[in-house]
Amino acid sequence: MGTHVIKMPDIGEGIAQVELVEWFVKVGDVIAEDQVVADVMTDKATVEIPSPVSGKVLALGGQPGEVMAVGSELIRIEVEGSGNHVDTPQAKPAEPEPAPVKAVPQPEPRIEAQPQAAAAHAAAPIVPREAHDKPLASPAVRKRALDAGIELRYVHGSGPAGRILHEDLDAFISKPQTSAGQAPGGYGKRTDSEQVPVIGLRRKIAQRMQDAKRRVAHFSYVEEIDVTALEALRQQLNAKYGDSRGKLTLLPFLVRAMVVALRDFPQINATYDDEAQVITRHGAVHVGIATQGDNGLMVPVLRHAEAGNLWSNAGEIARVAHAARNNKATREELTGSTITLTSLGALGGIVSTPVVNTPEVAIVGVNRMVERPVVIDGQIVVRKMMNLSSSFDHRVVDGMDAALFIQAVRGLLEQPACLFVE
Repeated sequence: MGTHVIKMPDIGEGIAQVELVEWFVKVGDVIAEDQVVADVMTDKATVEIPSPVSGKVLALGGQPGEVMAVGSELIRIEVEGSGNHVDTPQAKPAEPEPAPVKAVPQPEPRIEAQPQAAAAHAAAPIVPREAHDKPLASPAVRKRALDAGIELRYVHGSGPAGRILHEDLDAFISKPQTSAGQAPGGYGKRTDSEQVPVIGLRRKIAQRMQDAKRRVAHFSYVEEIDVTALEALRQQLNAKYGDSRGKLTLLPFLVRAMVVALRDFPQINATYDDEAQVITRHGAVHVGIATQGDNGLMVPVLRHAEAGNLWSNAGEIARVAHAARNNKATREELTGSTITLTSLGALGGIVSTPVVNTPEVAIVGVNRMVERPVVIDGQIVVRKMMNLSSSFDHRVVDGMDAALFIQAVRGLLEQPACLFVE
Protein backbone atom coordinates (compact mmCIF):
# COMPACT_ATOMS: atom_id res chain seq x y z
CA MET A 1 0.00 0.00 0.00
CA GLY A 2 1.15 3.55 -0.70
CA THR A 3 0.12 7.10 0.01
CA HIS A 4 -1.28 9.58 -2.49
CA VAL A 5 -1.32 13.24 -1.49
CA ILE A 6 -3.66 15.70 -3.22
CA LYS A 7 -2.38 19.24 -3.01
CA MET A 8 -4.41 22.40 -3.31
CA PRO A 9 -4.49 22.93 -7.09
CA ASP A 10 -3.59 26.09 -8.93
CA ILE A 11 -7.04 27.26 -10.05
CA GLY A 12 -5.62 30.00 -12.24
CA GLU A 13 -5.95 33.78 -12.53
CA GLY A 14 -2.89 34.25 -10.32
CA ILE A 15 -4.72 33.05 -7.20
CA ALA A 16 -2.28 32.10 -4.43
CA GLN A 17 -4.79 31.22 -1.71
CA VAL A 18 -8.25 29.69 -1.59
CA GLU A 19 -10.74 29.08 1.18
CA LEU A 20 -11.71 25.55 2.13
CA VAL A 21 -15.52 25.61 2.21
CA GLU A 22 -16.71 22.07 2.88
CA TRP A 23 -15.50 18.48 3.10
CA PHE A 24 -17.56 15.72 1.48
CA VAL A 25 -15.45 12.94 2.95
CA LYS A 26 -14.04 12.13 6.36
CA VAL A 27 -11.07 10.18 7.69
CA GLY A 28 -11.63 6.47 7.16
CA ASP A 29 -13.92 6.84 4.12
CA VAL A 30 -13.21 4.70 1.08
CA ILE A 31 -13.52 6.90 -1.99
CA ALA A 32 -13.63 6.30 -5.72
CA GLU A 33 -11.68 7.93 -8.51
CA ASP A 34 -13.24 11.25 -9.63
CA GLN A 35 -15.31 11.48 -6.44
CA VAL A 36 -15.59 15.07 -5.19
CA VAL A 37 -13.82 15.36 -1.85
CA ALA A 38 -14.10 19.08 -1.09
CA ASP A 39 -15.35 22.48 -2.20
CA VAL A 40 -12.96 25.41 -2.22
CA MET A 41 -13.72 29.04 -2.98
CA THR A 42 -11.80 31.72 -4.82
CA ASP A 43 -12.82 35.35 -5.18
CA LYS A 44 -14.77 34.30 -8.26
CA ALA A 45 -16.47 30.97 -7.66
CA THR A 46 -16.78 27.73 -5.73
CA VAL A 47 -14.69 24.93 -7.23
CA GLU A 48 -15.10 21.20 -6.67
CA ILE A 49 -11.94 19.18 -6.00
CA PRO A 50 -12.19 15.57 -7.24
CA SER A 51 -9.88 12.73 -6.27
CA PRO A 52 -7.72 11.39 -9.11
CA VAL A 53 -7.38 8.03 -7.32
CA SER A 54 -9.40 5.48 -5.38
CA GLY A 55 -8.47 4.63 -1.83
CA LYS A 56 -8.99 5.24 1.86
CA VAL A 57 -8.85 8.72 3.39
CA LEU A 58 -5.98 8.94 5.86
CA ALA A 59 -5.94 12.64 6.74
CA LEU A 60 -7.59 15.96 5.91
CA GLY A 61 -5.38 18.99 5.58
CA GLY A 62 -7.66 21.76 6.84
CA GLN A 63 -10.97 22.77 8.35
CA PRO A 64 -13.90 24.56 6.66
CA GLY A 65 -13.26 28.30 6.69
CA GLU A 66 -9.49 27.92 6.62
CA VAL A 67 -7.57 29.82 3.94
CA MET A 68 -5.00 27.50 2.36
CA ALA A 69 -2.11 28.22 0.05
CA VAL A 70 -2.00 26.75 -3.44
CA GLY A 71 0.28 23.71 -3.29
CA SER A 72 -0.40 22.92 0.37
CA GLU A 73 -1.52 19.42 1.35
CA LEU A 74 -5.29 19.06 1.01
CA ILE A 75 -5.94 15.37 1.60
CA ARG A 76 -3.92 12.17 2.08
CA ILE A 77 -5.22 8.88 0.66
CA GLU A 78 -4.04 5.29 1.10
CA VAL A 79 -3.91 3.61 -2.32
CA GLU A 80 -2.88 0.36 -3.94
CA GLY A 81 0.70 0.48 -5.19
CA SER A 82 3.35 3.02 -4.34
CA GLY A 83 1.27 6.23 -4.53
CA ASN A 84 2.86 9.59 -5.23
CA HIS A 85 4.22 10.42 -1.77
CA VAL A 86 7.05 9.01 0.29
CA ASP A 87 7.57 10.28 3.82
CA THR A 88 11.03 11.69 4.33
CA PRO A 89 12.95 9.18 6.47
CA GLN A 90 14.37 10.36 9.75
CA ALA A 91 18.01 11.34 9.58
CA LYS A 92 20.36 8.67 10.96
CA PRO A 93 23.22 9.60 13.28
CA ALA A 94 26.55 9.95 11.53
CA GLU A 95 29.46 7.67 12.28
CA PRO A 96 30.48 7.80 15.93
CA GLU A 97 32.12 11.12 16.68
CA PRO A 98 33.26 12.73 19.87
CA ALA A 99 30.05 14.77 20.10
CA PRO A 100 27.32 13.32 17.90
CA VAL A 101 24.36 15.60 17.15
CA LYS A 102 20.94 14.10 17.60
CA ALA A 103 18.69 14.53 14.54
CA VAL A 104 15.58 16.59 15.12
CA PRO A 105 12.42 14.83 13.84
CA GLN A 106 10.56 16.67 11.13
CA PRO A 107 6.98 17.67 12.09
CA GLU A 108 4.18 15.74 10.45
CA PRO A 109 1.65 17.72 8.36
CA ARG A 110 -1.32 18.85 10.41
CA ILE A 111 -4.31 16.54 10.06
CA GLU A 112 -7.78 16.65 11.45
CA ALA A 113 -8.09 13.14 12.82
CA GLN A 114 -6.64 9.67 12.61
CA PRO A 115 -8.89 6.80 11.48
CA GLN A 116 -8.87 5.30 14.97
CA ALA A 117 -9.91 8.60 16.49
CA ALA A 118 -12.64 9.06 13.92
CA ALA A 119 -13.99 5.59 14.57
CA ALA A 120 -13.98 6.19 18.31
CA HIS A 121 -15.76 9.52 17.81
CA ALA A 122 -18.43 7.91 15.64
CA ALA A 123 -19.01 5.20 18.21
CA ALA A 124 -19.19 7.56 21.17
CA PRO A 125 -22.58 8.02 22.87
CA ILE A 126 -24.49 11.15 21.95
CA VAL A 127 -24.08 13.67 24.72
CA PRO A 128 -25.71 17.12 24.45
CA ARG A 129 -23.20 19.90 24.04
CA GLU A 130 -22.95 22.54 26.69
CA ALA A 131 -24.74 25.80 25.91
CA HIS A 132 -21.42 27.49 25.16
CA ASP A 133 -20.20 24.65 22.92
CA LYS A 134 -21.48 25.75 19.53
CA PRO A 135 -22.08 23.04 16.90
CA LEU A 136 -20.34 23.25 13.52
CA ALA A 137 -22.67 22.92 10.53
CA SER A 138 -23.24 24.37 7.08
CA PRO A 139 -25.96 27.02 6.53
CA ALA A 140 -28.09 24.46 4.67
CA VAL A 141 -27.93 22.06 7.63
CA ARG A 142 -28.73 24.87 10.07
CA LYS A 143 -31.76 25.96 8.05
CA ARG A 144 -33.03 22.40 7.78
CA ALA A 145 -32.65 21.93 11.54
CA LEU A 146 -34.44 25.23 12.22
CA ASP A 147 -37.33 24.25 9.94
CA ALA A 148 -37.58 20.89 11.74
CA GLY A 149 -37.44 22.50 15.21
CA ILE A 150 -34.20 20.73 16.14
CA GLU A 151 -31.52 22.21 18.38
CA LEU A 152 -28.20 21.29 16.79
CA ARG A 153 -26.43 21.01 20.14
CA TYR A 154 -28.32 17.73 20.67
CA VAL A 155 -27.20 16.30 17.30
CA HIS A 156 -24.04 14.20 17.09
CA GLY A 157 -21.79 15.36 14.25
CA SER A 158 -19.90 12.71 12.30
CA GLY A 159 -18.05 15.13 10.00
CA PRO A 160 -14.56 16.58 10.43
CA ALA A 161 -14.10 18.30 13.79
CA GLY A 162 -17.59 17.14 14.79
CA ARG A 163 -19.27 18.95 11.88
CA ILE A 164 -22.97 18.07 11.63
CA LEU A 165 -23.94 16.65 8.25
CA HIS A 166 -27.30 16.05 6.62
CA GLU A 167 -26.90 12.34 7.42
CA ASP A 168 -26.59 13.22 11.10
CA LEU A 169 -29.89 15.09 10.96
CA ASP A 170 -31.48 12.08 9.24
CA ALA A 171 -30.25 9.82 12.02
CA PHE A 172 -31.44 12.22 14.71
CA ILE A 173 -34.90 12.60 13.18
CA SER A 174 -35.32 8.84 12.77
CA LYS A 175 -34.84 8.25 16.52
CA PRO A 176 -37.44 9.11 19.16
CA GLN A 177 -36.27 12.13 21.13
CA THR A 178 -36.81 13.10 24.71
CA SER A 179 -38.25 16.46 25.56
CA ALA A 180 -34.73 17.75 26.18
CA GLY A 181 -33.94 17.27 22.51
CA GLN A 182 -36.89 19.23 21.24
CA ALA A 183 -36.70 22.86 20.29
CA PRO A 184 -38.45 25.06 22.85
CA GLY A 185 -41.75 26.48 21.72
CA GLY A 186 -44.86 28.27 22.97
CA TYR A 187 -44.15 30.80 25.68
CA GLY A 188 -41.16 28.97 27.14
CA LYS A 189 -38.19 31.12 28.11
CA ARG A 190 -35.15 30.60 25.93
CA THR A 191 -31.58 31.24 26.96
CA ASP A 192 -29.81 29.57 24.03
CA SER A 193 -27.76 31.37 21.40
CA GLU A 194 -25.82 30.34 18.35
CA GLN A 195 -22.62 31.53 16.75
CA VAL A 196 -22.38 30.98 13.00
CA PRO A 197 -18.89 31.09 11.47
CA VAL A 198 -18.72 33.49 8.54
CA ILE A 199 -16.99 31.29 5.98
CA GLY A 200 -17.23 30.37 2.32
CA LEU A 201 -19.77 32.21 0.19
CA ARG A 202 -21.15 34.13 3.18
CA ARG A 203 -17.69 35.56 3.85
CA LYS A 204 -17.29 36.60 0.20
CA ILE A 205 -20.72 38.24 0.20
CA ALA A 206 -19.89 40.15 3.38
CA GLN A 207 -16.57 41.33 1.95
CA ARG A 208 -18.08 42.43 -1.38
CA MET A 209 -21.02 44.24 0.22
CA GLN A 210 -18.76 46.03 2.68
CA ASP A 211 -16.37 47.00 -0.09
CA ALA A 212 -19.21 48.24 -2.31
CA LYS A 213 -20.75 50.38 0.43
CA ARG A 214 -17.35 51.77 1.37
CA ARG A 215 -16.20 52.66 -2.14
CA VAL A 216 -19.36 53.48 -4.11
CA ALA A 217 -21.28 56.75 -3.78
CA HIS A 218 -24.70 55.10 -3.81
CA PHE A 219 -27.95 56.79 -4.66
CA SER A 220 -31.28 55.16 -5.42
CA TYR A 221 -34.16 56.11 -7.68
CA VAL A 222 -37.65 54.55 -7.46
CA GLU A 223 -40.35 54.70 -10.12
CA GLU A 224 -43.71 52.95 -10.41
CA ILE A 225 -44.70 51.28 -13.66
CA ASP A 226 -48.08 50.22 -15.01
CA VAL A 227 -47.39 46.71 -16.30
CA THR A 228 -50.99 45.82 -17.18
CA ALA A 229 -50.32 45.68 -20.92
CA LEU A 230 -47.00 43.92 -20.43
CA GLU A 231 -48.56 41.24 -18.26
CA ALA A 232 -51.33 40.71 -20.81
CA LEU A 233 -48.72 40.28 -23.56
CA ARG A 234 -46.72 37.84 -21.44
CA GLN A 235 -49.79 35.69 -20.78
CA GLN A 236 -50.76 35.71 -24.46
CA LEU A 237 -47.26 34.64 -25.53
CA ASN A 238 -47.22 31.87 -22.94
CA ALA A 239 -50.62 30.62 -24.05
CA LYS A 240 -49.50 30.49 -27.68
CA TYR A 241 -45.86 29.49 -27.43
CA GLY A 242 -45.39 28.19 -23.88
CA ASP A 243 -45.47 24.50 -24.82
CA SER A 244 -43.09 24.86 -27.77
CA ARG A 245 -40.71 27.62 -26.63
CA GLY A 246 -41.06 27.64 -22.86
CA LYS A 247 -42.86 29.87 -20.38
CA LEU A 248 -41.79 33.49 -20.03
CA THR A 249 -41.43 35.31 -16.72
CA LEU A 250 -41.14 39.09 -16.48
CA LEU A 251 -37.34 38.94 -16.38
CA PRO A 252 -36.66 38.58 -20.14
CA PHE A 253 -38.97 41.55 -20.80
CA LEU A 254 -37.08 43.62 -18.23
CA VAL A 255 -33.79 42.57 -19.79
CA ARG A 256 -35.06 43.58 -23.23
CA ALA A 257 -36.18 46.98 -21.91
CA MET A 258 -32.77 47.54 -20.33
CA VAL A 259 -30.98 46.57 -23.55
CA VAL A 260 -33.03 49.02 -25.64
CA ALA A 261 -32.80 51.87 -23.11
CA LEU A 262 -29.04 51.45 -22.69
CA ARG A 263 -28.50 52.35 -26.34
CA ASP A 264 -29.18 55.95 -25.35
CA PHE A 265 -27.40 55.75 -21.99
CA PRO A 266 -24.03 54.03 -22.55
CA GLN A 267 -22.62 55.61 -19.39
CA ILE A 268 -24.88 53.29 -17.36
CA ASN A 269 -23.73 50.07 -19.06
CA ALA A 270 -20.25 50.62 -17.69
CA THR A 271 -17.64 49.52 -15.18
CA TYR A 272 -15.44 51.82 -13.14
CA ASP A 273 -11.86 51.03 -12.14
CA ASP A 274 -11.53 53.56 -9.33
CA GLU A 275 -7.88 52.74 -8.72
CA ALA A 276 -6.88 53.43 -12.33
CA GLN A 277 -9.56 56.15 -12.61
CA VAL A 278 -10.90 54.64 -15.86
CA ILE A 279 -14.54 54.19 -16.89
CA THR A 280 -15.16 51.49 -19.49
CA ARG A 281 -18.39 51.77 -21.46
CA HIS A 282 -19.45 48.41 -22.88
CA GLY A 283 -21.22 47.76 -26.16
CA ALA A 284 -22.18 44.26 -25.07
CA VAL A 285 -24.85 44.04 -22.39
CA HIS A 286 -23.85 41.31 -19.95
CA VAL A 287 -26.64 41.26 -17.36
CA GLY A 288 -25.90 39.92 -13.89
CA ILE A 289 -28.93 38.06 -12.53
CA ALA A 290 -28.93 38.25 -8.72
CA THR A 291 -29.79 34.73 -7.57
CA GLN A 292 -30.48 33.52 -4.04
CA GLY A 293 -29.21 30.05 -3.17
CA ASP A 294 -29.10 28.03 0.03
CA ASN A 295 -25.67 29.41 0.87
CA GLY A 296 -26.23 33.04 -0.09
CA LEU A 297 -26.47 35.48 -2.98
CA MET A 298 -24.69 34.85 -6.27
CA VAL A 299 -24.77 36.79 -9.55
CA PRO A 300 -24.53 34.56 -12.63
CA VAL A 301 -24.27 36.39 -15.94
CA LEU A 302 -26.54 36.46 -18.98
CA ARG A 303 -24.00 37.27 -21.68
CA HIS A 304 -24.79 39.32 -24.77
CA ALA A 305 -28.38 40.00 -23.79
CA GLU A 306 -28.50 42.46 -26.70
CA ALA A 307 -28.24 39.55 -29.15
CA GLY A 308 -30.94 37.31 -27.64
CA ASN A 309 -34.70 37.22 -28.11
CA LEU A 310 -37.18 36.75 -25.28
CA TRP A 311 -37.00 32.96 -25.27
CA SER A 312 -33.26 32.55 -25.72
CA ASN A 313 -32.60 35.04 -22.92
CA ALA A 314 -35.22 33.36 -20.73
CA GLY A 315 -33.61 29.97 -21.27
CA GLU A 316 -30.14 31.28 -20.48
CA ILE A 317 -31.36 33.08 -17.36
CA ALA A 318 -32.91 29.83 -16.13
CA ARG A 319 -29.75 27.85 -16.93
CA VAL A 320 -27.22 30.10 -15.19
CA ALA A 321 -29.51 30.70 -12.22
CA HIS A 322 -29.97 26.94 -11.75
CA ALA A 323 -26.21 26.43 -11.95
CA ALA A 324 -25.64 29.13 -9.33
CA ARG A 325 -28.26 27.75 -6.93
CA ASN A 326 -26.66 24.32 -7.13
CA ASN A 327 -23.08 25.64 -6.78
CA LYS A 328 -22.27 24.42 -10.30
CA ALA A 329 -21.66 27.80 -11.94
CA THR A 330 -18.19 28.27 -13.42
CA ARG A 331 -15.98 31.31 -12.88
CA GLU A 332 -16.84 32.47 -16.39
CA GLU A 333 -20.57 32.28 -15.59
CA LEU A 334 -20.10 34.40 -12.45
CA THR A 335 -17.90 37.19 -13.81
CA GLY A 336 -17.95 39.91 -16.44
CA SER A 337 -21.38 41.48 -15.91
CA THR A 338 -21.83 45.11 -16.97
CA ILE A 339 -25.15 45.82 -15.20
CA THR A 340 -27.19 43.79 -12.71
CA LEU A 341 -30.89 42.96 -12.43
CA THR A 342 -32.20 41.90 -9.03
CA SER A 343 -35.68 40.69 -8.14
CA LEU A 344 -37.22 39.14 -5.04
CA GLY A 345 -40.32 38.09 -6.95
CA ALA A 346 -43.41 37.90 -4.74
CA LEU A 347 -41.28 39.04 -1.77
CA GLY A 348 -40.17 42.16 -3.63
CA GLY A 349 -41.90 44.58 -1.28
CA ILE A 350 -42.74 48.14 -2.24
CA VAL A 351 -39.31 49.78 -2.27
CA SER A 352 -35.75 48.49 -1.90
CA THR A 353 -32.28 50.02 -2.10
CA PRO A 354 -30.08 47.44 -3.85
CA VAL A 355 -26.30 47.64 -3.55
CA VAL A 356 -24.33 48.28 -6.74
CA ASN A 357 -22.42 45.21 -7.86
CA THR A 358 -18.96 46.74 -8.24
CA PRO A 359 -17.20 47.49 -10.54
CA GLU A 360 -20.54 48.08 -12.30
CA VAL A 361 -22.21 51.47 -11.86
CA ALA A 362 -25.90 50.50 -11.90
CA ILE A 363 -28.28 47.86 -10.58
CA VAL A 364 -31.99 47.65 -11.46
CA GLY A 365 -34.24 46.25 -8.71
CA VAL A 366 -37.71 44.81 -9.32
CA ASN A 367 -40.40 45.02 -6.64
CA ARG A 368 -43.62 43.10 -6.26
CA MET A 369 -46.41 43.41 -8.82
CA VAL A 370 -49.77 44.32 -7.26
CA GLU A 371 -53.24 45.25 -8.43
CA ARG A 372 -54.39 48.59 -7.08
CA PRO A 373 -56.69 51.45 -8.05
CA VAL A 374 -55.18 54.29 -10.07
CA VAL A 375 -56.67 57.36 -11.70
CA ILE A 376 -56.62 57.44 -15.52
CA ASP A 377 -58.41 60.23 -17.40
CA GLY A 378 -60.33 61.11 -14.24
CA GLN A 379 -61.55 57.54 -13.72
CA ILE A 380 -60.53 55.12 -10.98
CA VAL A 381 -59.48 51.83 -12.56
CA VAL A 382 -57.65 48.74 -11.33
CA ARG A 383 -54.20 48.31 -12.87
CA LYS A 384 -51.24 46.02 -12.35
CA MET A 385 -48.51 48.19 -10.86
CA MET A 386 -44.87 47.46 -10.08
CA ASN A 387 -42.00 49.57 -8.74
CA LEU A 388 -38.44 49.62 -10.00
CA SER A 389 -35.95 50.45 -7.22
CA SER A 390 -32.58 51.06 -8.80
CA SER A 391 -29.22 52.21 -7.45
CA PHE A 392 -26.33 53.96 -9.18
CA ASP A 393 -22.74 54.99 -8.55
CA HIS A 394 -22.95 58.77 -8.27
CA ARG A 395 -19.24 59.08 -9.09
CA VAL A 396 -20.05 57.98 -12.63
CA VAL A 397 -23.80 58.40 -13.15
CA ASP A 398 -25.51 61.78 -12.73
CA GLY A 399 -28.93 61.86 -11.10
CA MET A 400 -30.64 63.18 -14.21
CA ASP A 401 -29.16 60.45 -16.40
CA ALA A 402 -30.29 57.77 -13.95
CA ALA A 403 -33.83 59.19 -13.87
CA LEU A 404 -33.99 59.47 -17.66
CA PHE A 405 -32.76 55.89 -18.05
CA ILE A 406 -35.41 54.50 -15.70
CA GLN A 407 -38.08 56.62 -17.41
CA ALA A 408 -36.99 55.11 -20.73
CA VAL A 409 -37.32 51.61 -19.25
CA ARG A 410 -40.73 52.58 -17.89
CA GLY A 411 -41.94 53.79 -21.30
CA LEU A 412 -40.86 50.55 -22.97
CA LEU A 413 -42.56 48.36 -20.38
CA GLU A 414 -45.81 50.35 -20.38
CA GLN A 415 -45.93 50.23 -24.20
CA PRO A 416 -44.44 46.77 -24.73
CA ALA A 417 -44.77 46.87 -28.55
CA CYS A 418 -41.93 49.41 -28.47
CA LEU A 419 -39.61 46.71 -27.11
CA PHE A 420 -39.51 45.18 -30.58
CA VAL A 421 -39.48 48.26 -32.83
CA GLU A 422 -36.11 48.78 -34.47
